[in-house]
This record gives sequence, C-alpha cells and structure tokens, in this order.
Amino acid sequence: MSILFSPLAVGPVTVPNRIVVSPMCQYSAEDGCAGDWHRTYLPMLGMSGAGLVILEATAVERRGRITHGCLGLYSDAAERALAPVMAAARAYAVPGTKWGVQLGHSGRKGSSQRPWEGGRALPPAEDAWPTFGPSALPFDDGWPVPGLLEAADFERIERAFVAAALRARRIGFDLIELHMAHGYLMHSVLSPLANRRDDAFGGDFDRRAAFPLAVARAVRAAVPDLAVGARITGTDWAEGGLTPEDAVRLAARLKAEGLDYVCVSSGGITPKIRIPVGPNYQVPFAARVKQETGIVTQAVGMIVDPVEAEAILQRGEADQIALARAILDDPRWGWHAAERLGSEIERPAQFARVAPPVWPGSRMRRP
Repeated sequence: MSILFSPLAVGPVTVPNRIVVSPMCQYSAEDGCAGDWHRTYLPMLGMSGAGLVILEATAVERRGRITHGCLGLYSDAAERALAPVMAAARAYAVPGTKWGVQLGHSGRKGSSQRPWEGGRALPPAEDAWPTFGPSALPFDDGWPVPGLLEAADFERIERAFVAAALRARRIGFDLIELHMAHGYLMHSVLSPLANRRDDAFGGDFDRRAAFPLAVARAVRAAVPDLAVGARITGTDWAEGGLTPEDAVRLAARLKAEGLDYVCVSSGGITPKIRIPVGPNYQVPFAARVKQETGIVTQAVGMIVDPVEAEAILQRGEADQIALARAILDDPRWGWHAAERLGSEIERPAQFARVAPPVWPGSRMRRP
C-alpha cells in the first residue's frame, strides 16, 4: 500500500489516508448559516476519497467574516443550520472519513465583495462593516483603514474562537483548524508587514506571536478530545515579512501548546506581492517545518498528480497532502489516485459498481 493510502494519527484522531480536502471558501452562506449549496457541496467532498475533509474558513464573529456569504459559527442560528448539513454529509461520505472545520477571523481583509462580485472592499451601500487590525494599515489601495485592536478586542476574539470551537464539537467535528495564514487576522498580527505596533502585541517575533499562541492554547484547552491544528505561513514572499525560519519557530511553539498538526501555506498579506506559483511550490516550506519540528505537517499548493503526492510523502517532506482546487476539478480525486497507485479505497455502496474490478469502463476512461 502506498503511504498516501495509509492511516495516520493526528492527535486523538486517526485518519484512514493522507489525503486532505483543504478549506475552500464558498461565499454561499446567509448571515453565517449553511444553506442549499452546502447541502449539495459537503456530501460531494465526503465522497471524494479524502481521509480528512476540512470545511471552509468559518468566522468566529459576524464582523470576522470575509464577505456577506461566509460561513460562521458565531450564533445559535449558524450552529443549528450547520448541524443537519453535517449529519447528512457524514451519513453519505466514504466510510471512515473524518471532518474538520477551519475557524478564522478576517481582520482587515473583511467586509469584502465575493470574488465574482469584484473582490474589492464593500462600499457603504453594500452593507459594509468596520474592520480591525493590529495597526492602522489598510490591506490595499482603496481599502478602509482598519480600526486598531485594543487589549479588550484581543480578549474578546480569543473567547470567540473558544465559543466557536465548542459549537464545532457539539456539531460533531473531529478536528479544528485555526487560520493563521492568508493575510487574515492572526496572520496580520504575526506579520511585520501588517503589525507595526510596539506593545505586548507587536514588535519582535515573541510579542507578535503572543495572540495566536493564546488562541491556540485556549482552544486546545476547550476541546481536549478533538484534534487541533493551524494553517500557518511558510513565507510572506516579501522583504521584511515572515520567513521560513518564522514558520519553523511558530510551528514549534504551536506544538509546545499541544497542537497536533500544521498546514504550511504562504502569501496573502498584501495583493501587491508576486508569488511564483507552480507545481508543489509550497512543499519546501512544509518539508522544513516537518524536518525541524517533527509536528504532523500538511503540504498544500498546486499538488495535482497522485504520483507526485506519493513522492512527497516518500521523501518525508510532509505527512499529509492537502488539495483544494484539484478536488473541485476532480471530486473523485481520491478514487482515481488509488487506481493510479494500485491501492484500495472504499466507496459509498451506491458507487461500488464503478470500482475498477467490476467496471471495464474505468480502464477506458483512465487507461
């Protein structure tokens, strides 16, 4: 059996294989509440063959959404809406699939249009809301200056992460991922490109890391029976920003706080930075974090070929392979990867008739 299709313990949770559906914003909720799109979309992800499916960035506060369409776990209504959707997704998923949710706060990147609406800051006429950040630095030209986070705001947001984590546990999630990347609130506190303050929440790396580590510590304590991890930044891709060395330092400290894994991504702190996107372009950052800290590590970023995904694991560069648009493009990526690598994977009973041993068409479709 290939490593890609071998089980892995991630803290208290054992996933049946190393394929992860990475969080992907869908911008299709109503005031944080899952609706018809999620009732269709989430069962599809559960049938993908991935051992772990992580829901999209889910706001811990209403004003911590990115757009009006972002999912949330900040209210009883949002919890009530998501619970039956997840029950159906679990019921029809590939047997053994584990489910996670990524909890986050948009920070200065919030109050934005959906991507297909332009992706710019919401004008007042579109029900914009005030945003917050570690410093009074807008995300980009034409974006509002965020309000300055005070000590009480940091405390409130930390409590909101804990409250959302407890809601996630009640819904039945196996894992919680804390969003510390892509320019959102915790990343903006960590990055010297967005955090210019000189107090307990800014300055050197230790002070910039204090708030994200406090959130990690509080969530870990609140849900000791769940796996807890974080998406972190391998690099800001800009002079003066976060570096791979910072990613190693943060991962080591998250591990010391009891977190079970990290997913190493990059970029997003400002739209002006050019990122050399290409096949497996973020894997070196994951490899360094894994090798220097020993924490369970997910690699993500333009990993589309099953043979290369297996090679990343064989080389010891990561423990899990996280896929985003590759899954949207091929919702049965896990099934097809198993065929390619000569491995076995369970399917929902309703799809058993398309397994290669019983459907000759599979060899015609994927010779």
